[in-house]
Amino acid sequence: METNSPNIRFPAFKDNWNEKRLGKFFTSSRAKGSDGMPTLSVTLNRGLINRDDMDRKTDTNLDADEHLLVREGDIAYNMMRMWQGAFGRSSCEGIVSPAYVVIRPLASADSGYFEYAFRRARSIYLFWAYSYGLTNDRLRLYAPDFLRIPFSAPTLPEQRKIANFFTAVDGRIQQLSQKKALLQDYKKGVMQQLFTQALRFKDDHGNEFPDWDVAPLGAIAHIKLGKMLDRAKQTTGHLLPYLNNISLRWNEVDTSNLPQMYFHDDELDRFGLRAGDVVVCEGGEPGRSAVWDGRLPDLKFQKAIHRVRFKVPFEPRVLVLYLENIAGTTQFEMLFTGGGIKHLTRETFALLKVPMISLAEQTKIANFLTALDRKIESVAHQITHTQTFKKGLLQQMFV
Repeated sequence: METNSPNIRFPAFKDNWNEKRLGKFFTSSRAKGSDGMPTLSVTLNRGLINRDDMDRKTDTNLDADEHLLVREGDIAYNMMRMWQGAFGRSSCEGIVSPAYVVIRPLASADSGYFEYAFRRARSIYLFWAYSYGLTNDRLRLYAPDFLRIPFSAPTLPEQRKIANFFTAVDGRIQQLSQKKALLQDYKKGVMQQLFTQALRFKDDHGNEFPDWDVAPLGAIAHIKLGKMLDRAKQTTGHLLPYLNNISLRWNEVDTSNLPQMYFHDDELDRFGLRAGDVVVCEGGEPGRSAVWDGRLPDLKFQKAIHRVRFKVPFEPRVLVLYLENIAGTTQFEMLFTGGGIKHLTRETFALLKVPMISLAEQTKIANFLTALDRKIESVAHQITHTQTFKKGLLQQMFV
């Protein structure tokens, strides 16, 4: 019998891990569920099956006695999609369709540990070697083949220690995700109140700011579409990076992997960006926008992007926040053209009525909402850091 151990372990455990077939840890359950039990489903890469994942309407395409019983602690996987993440551990009792395999832990197995161990095994394609099918998207992993897979595992106490540790890490990720969602909801609510004037700031002396007016965007700003991409026709000039809508996110421009194309001398200013320009998606998700900060002096922009450059004093962050506030509303989408893929043309974008607010109040609005964005971004970084931490430990704490 082969023995081994992972790179990182809890100090209390010294024994080597033994490699055994999964049939030594699990048995395949074919118990039938009863009519009226909630139907469980596994969302790809979600993992744990709990009551939030229930579909309480029984699948009408199958007789109730064809469904398999799942008990708390069982692991169920879709025999055709396990390597994609379609498996999970149940925290409740229910039924799954016969497309799933239900495995039940024996006394030597902690199902929480094996849920994480299986995710590690999936990442190194362990299950592929025991699956059958003509093409990768039709591979099937049957219960008898699953149970004969050799698998290294520690003793039950160490299994439980590892499972509790990763459960705590997942709990931290969930808490941070909930915090991020609450901050995003709060920002959305505040934006709605601010731009409907239900909530108003006062100046530094406690006085009311002037009343708002509205104006078409085209009357207060120059709107310019970027250059049409045509690599075949233009192969000379200045080879420069350009912004496309893939690199443009809400309140952010990603410059980590920008494409390039050639620009002639007379196009350098025409399709150039300056700090303070607002860049806006013309298609895909029309209106998605950010303020360009000028970190790359030679950045240009493609035809899929509008450049908005104000002719009057205007805080560019306010336009981005206003577009974010009206995104998805009839007020904004009535300006779109196209059937399947929506577009925001320069002509219709110029008609958008934007609030004309005193510059001092604009600054207060922008600073307040930008501070919220920074809090959201900080939580997002914490989530990413914790997920990276978890991923690294999954690679080091399992064999």
